[in-house]
Amino acid sequence: MPSSHIPSDASSNSTDTMLLDNRPLTDRAVYQTPFYYQFLIGMLKPLYRLQVWRRSHKRDNYQQEVAQRFGKQYPPRPATTGHSNNSNKGVIWCHAVSLGETNTVAPLLDALLASGYQIWLTNTTQTGFARGASRFADEIAQNRMSHSYVPVDTPAVIETFLTHVQPIAALFVETELWANILTKLAEHQIPSILVNGRLSASSFKSYQKIGAVSTSMMKNLALIIAQDSDSAKRFRQLGADSAQIRVAGSLKWVINTPKIDVEAINSDNLIVDAKDASAQIPSKKNVLAKKNELAKAFAIADRPVWVAASTHNGEEETALSLHQQLLSRPALANTLLIIVPRHPERFDEVAALIQKTGLTMARRSLDEGINVNTQVYLADSMGEMMTWYTLANVALVGGSLVDIGGHNPVEPASVATPIIMGRYTQSCQSVVDKLAEVGALYQPNNQFYRPITINGSNESAKSTVNHQHGTDSTDDIALIYQRLEVWLSDLSLAMQAGQAGETITVQQQAVLTRQFTMIEDVIEQYSPQNLGQEIL
Repeated sequence: MPSSHIPSDASSNSTDTMLLDNRPLTDRAVYQTPFYYQFLIGMLKPLYRLQVWRRSHKRDNYQQEVAQRFGKQYPPRPATTGHSNNSNKGVIWCHAVSLGETNTVAPLLDALLASGYQIWLTNTTQTGFARGASRFADEIAQNRMSHSYVPVDTPAVIETFLTHVQPIAALFVETELWANILTKLAEHQIPSILVNGRLSASSFKSYQKIGAVSTSMMKNLALIIAQDSDSAKRFRQLGADSAQIRVAGSLKWVINTPKIDVEAINSDNLIVDAKDASAQIPSKKNVLAKKNELAKAFAIADRPVWVAASTHNGEEETALSLHQQLLSRPALANTLLIIVPRHPERFDEVAALIQKTGLTMARRSLDEGINVNTQVYLADSMGEMMTWYTLANVALVGGSLVDIGGHNPVEPASVATPIIMGRYTQSCQSVVDKLAEVGALYQPNNQFYRPITINGSNESAKSTVNHQHGTDSTDDIALIYQRLEVWLSDLSLAMQAGQAGETITVQQQAVLTRQFTMIEDVIEQYSPQNLGQEIL
């Protein structure tokens, strides 16, 4: 394994490496959590335990979950020796609330592991915990990483956790912050860093309602690495100093792709192993061949295919309705829909929904193959999302037709698959807008959308509804159907749109280098050597 997975040609601002604060580290104040917050957390702790019981008591790992959340028992610390000459840098604690955050931060954790750090990963949700366990199974087995549920935000539990883990730094992904945890980290002079920080307007208003708590959290953070300038501005308004904040772009652009799980696909078509954090994008010249080989492996080489991925309740009904409209057109009567529900606990529910429509279904979990009569393929499996994105001619990315915030569109973009999303994309809007600008992603009423131009003509002329005129969800669905029909009717056009997304995805990979460098700078400033020099 290389000593580092960070690309060497990525640029970074000279300001990225400057000191975050002119004060000596040992003189920085600890901002105590307001008493009312501590009182409220203490009062809610028994109710939280009851919530955990109701949600998880039937699961096999319930006792493990309770022990870890409430500070009773943890797995061993990662080994700090025995892996390589540079493997003694210490343990970094990283908290990612759920599946999306775990996927987002995974390439950064790969880079930190490759550079010689050990990782302690915590999650809040069951889905996030399952993803962390599968994504980092090898690292956990090698004792380079430990994994647990996040401790409840009470001082005694946090003290127990920190005493056991002994982290040299703590990373929090996007906006998952806890006031008591940040205070305890500051007391122990352990730098806390918000990575890929994002603060939407609605979240900002929520934080404003607990102003004193929010200010204490902002002040106790050593560094805030914001995705964009709007988030940086909101963090400042909550109480963060400008010197604490850097804008570095979004880690959502960094590809986090497991290997495509089909033997027919030649692994030589990948630039590097899929868990290499520096370059996980298929070679541009091979992406079309990759798609074709995968289509042959599933015996659907002569069919238009679209995927509704990471879907939530309410989105499968919409996808099935769109699919029925497509099948009613003679030219698209053999189109295949692949549905990939976001949460495994909904697999059977979605299967029943498909059966209710009367469409012919095959299920991945039952090893049912796709034949000429299959109209819907339920991909009720885990860890194969990139297979479905590569196989599809068009991807409808879920969490965007209902108010979830939208899931990451970079994964389909990285394999040259054009994307459609609904109006609810607040969790990834900057990424959506950049992909829309190059014609790789269609979103109704997105002012940045620029359709692909072919032979000097605008391909949107094929459409009969102006994409700027939708005002409600009904109009949105009509516009989505229109775009879906256009792309599935002209697969070469769809491929050109997808290739535009692949190109911009490659261009955005430097964000990993920027965030990695910022984290290492802070760790260096808080190192025992530097602290010792300040004391002297």
